Formats: sequence, structure tokens, C-alpha cells
Amino acid sequence: MRPSARCRTAVLVLACSLTLLASSCAGSDDQAGTASSEATGPKIELTIATFNEFGYSELYREYEAAHPNIKITERKAATVDEHVKNLETNLASGSGLADIEAMEVSWIYKYLAKADKFVDLRKYGADDLKSRWLDWKIAGATTTDGKIIGYGTDIGPEAICYRKDLFAKAGLPTDRVEVAKLFPDWASYFSYGRKFKKEVPGSAWYDSAVLTWEAMRNQLIQAYYSNQDRYMGDDNELLKKTWDQIVAGTDDGLSAKLPAWSDEWVKAFRTDAFATMACPGWLLGVIQDNAGTFGKGKWDVADVFPGGGGNWGGSYLTVPAQSSQPDEAAKLAAWLTAPEQQTKVFKKVGSFPSTVDAYDAPQVKEQVNAYFNNAPVGKIFINRAQNVILKQHKGPRDGEINQVFSDALARVDEGKQSPSAAWKQALKEADKAANTRTSN
Repeated sequence: MRPSARCRTAVLVLACSLTLLASSCAGSDDQAGTASSEATGPKIELTIATFNEFGYSELYREYEAAHPNIKITERKAATVDEHVKNLETNLASGSGLADIEAMEVSWIYKYLAKADKFVDLRKYGADDLKSRWLDWKIAGATTTDGKIIGYGTDIGPEAICYRKDLFAKAGLPTDRVEVAKLFPDWASYFSYGRKFKKEVPGSAWYDSAVLTWEAMRNQLIQAYYSNQDRYMGDDNELLKKTWDQIVAGTDDGLSAKLPAWSDEWVKAFRTDAFATMACPGWLLGVIQDNAGTFGKGKWDVADVFPGGGGNWGGSYLTVPAQSSQPDEAAKLAAWLTAPEQQTKVFKKVGSFPSTVDAYDAPQVKEQVNAYFNNAPVGKIFINRAQNVILKQHKGPRDGEINQVFSDALARVDEGKQSPSAAWKQALKEADKAANTRTSN
């Protein structure tokens, strides 16, 4: 599933439910598992708790048709915050969780520390299924002692989206193959941004410091915590280097200083406000929805991400230990996340698959996007996914700490605070957050 951070406004909630990448091929015909012999037996109701749009409604009916004794009931939360609140409340009380609970990549790490509250899927064949997924995807739901608490759904491999017309104004290459050669690392990305700014002073290089920070810090193996879950704070030189690159970009006018997901940010897509974005696959649909006819043919996407690979978004399906039907729940979770089903979901709602075999499906690898000048988005994002080789370690308060630093960068971006003052305040607030006890 796509990240909750982008669904903070009504406009983006709507965007979460739209098909993000145009599809030109029909889905492969797949049987709903091999357990049809289990059709006779006691009636079983399986509940699954989700948020946003997982695209599973038709899959539920397909599974039920092959398993007449099973009824699937989805509990779809109105917002991600509501889903997390329900999850926390029911986990603490010891009852009330669904048989399958969806978790987003940005916060599943919190529950790896509570792995005893979830079924170790190795008991139900997870070791035999591990090769389905990209290594870094399955690693995101695996504890340090090898327990697997979640099966991967989608991912958000990142590329660079750019405005061809603004690149032409700046005298930069416009062909996506040539553009991909410009950004081997972040230093190059910022350097070309400064060149762009000299030629096109009326436009910024990227939309906001905060979203650029999100892209860059996601590439750090250790951003806020060491591998031993020690909050590093000011000891992390790479984190400070990343901060310095971004605030220098703001100082040089590279940021359009648009608060992410705000009305101003949405409206800016119909202007020449900025030229590039760090761009996970799901963001293509957001750009198209926001830019409308104004942006058709102007936006393109290059098969590159500074510094290698990056991921922003995606989810997992977990089976809580509370489930009275862990065996059946594990079977359903495995089936929903199989390559065939991920391909169908990609066709329906654009969620990019995390299973390697799905990349051989014509519906995925041959996908093109007419809005982005017929960009071969299937091949681009398959390549981007395979370039993500590092798994970032996230500690118990990673989300809260990242919000502190994001808020600090927003204050700098909007001219409300100096970089040095914002950094000092962020360190103080992050230290407080890191030392706040987590709930059991």
C-alpha cells in the first residue's frame, strides 16, 4: 500500500483510490489457490483490516468461490490514523484484532519488537515462500532472530520525474535516457539544480525540502538509530550531511517551498513552480491527477535515482497471535500476496508488485504511461525496484523522530527558522521522542 503520509488531505485520499498507471493488457487467469478440496468443512469467517485502497475486493470473492466454507470480511478504516489506533488499542487489550492486519512499511518496524504478538509465518511455510519477494522487502518484516511476521504486498521504488519543457528552457537534455545519466548521486542532482536555477530563475528545482529529505534519508542504512537500537542523534555524520545538502538547496532557491500535500502544493502542478520530483511509482497518478491537461506531455520519468535505489511506500499482511484461525489466515495472506494476485492488483489500482515473478507478467513489464510521454513505466520501476539493495534499520521511535526533523526542515524551507536553530531544536525534540517509553 502507498504511504500514509501522502494521504493527509481529501484530494490525496481520493488519489489513493485511483488507478495510478495506465494499463493496456488483461490480467492472467489464476485459480484461487489449491485448497478447493477443503471446500467442505466448518464455516469459517476470516477478517482482514486494511486502510486506503488495497484493491482486494474482487480477490476476496475469487478466494471464496474456491473455498465455499470461508467468508472474508474486510474492515477498512476511513484513515490510516484510525487503522493504527485500532491496531494499538486491540493489541494492548489482547482482543479485537482482525485475523489479518495490514501494516505499512513506514511503521511495521515498531511491531517487529513485538513479534510475539504476531504469528511467525515460518510455521505456515514462509521459509518456502521467501524467494517470492525482493530480498529487501521480505527483510522488512523479518526480526533479527529470523521470525517472519508479514507477507509483502506492494512497494514504492523511486525514480526521478521531471518537466521536459522546463529542462529544455534550461538547456538540459530532455530525453529520459539522457536525463538518467545526469544524476548518479545527490551531489550531481543538486549541482544540476543550481545550473537549472540560473537559466530558469522563475522555477524551482524541486517541490519541497521535506519530500527531498524523505527520499534521501530513506537511503541511509542508519538514519536515527544504530543497529543496536541506540538513538544516534548528533553522532550521525551522514544524517547531518544530508540535512546540510537540503538546507543549502533551500538557501540557493532550489526548493519551491511548498508544504507537501497542501492546497498550494496541489495547485502548483498546474504551473511552472518546479521541475523535478523524487518519484515512487504511485506518485505518477498523483502528478497526473493534480497537473491535469496542463501537464500532459510535459512530465516524464527517468530510470534513475540519485545514489542508486530508493523505496517510499508499500505494506505487509500480518496474522496476529489473537487470530482464532491462524492457519487459514496465513493461507489467505499468502494467496493475496502471491505474484498472480499482485499482478491483478497492479492492473486494478497501480500498486507496484514486490514479488519477483510478477515482473515477468506482460501486464507489469510492458506497462507504458501515455500521460508521461509513453514512458515504459513497467520496465523503469522494475529496474528501480531491483536497484534497492539496502534495508534501512529503524528503531522503536523512528516515525516520531522523522516527523521532528521533517517539521524542522519545513520551518527552514518556509523561512520561519534558521538552519542552525532548526537543527538544534530538532535534536532536542528528537532526543525527547527517542527516550519516550513505547507502549506494550
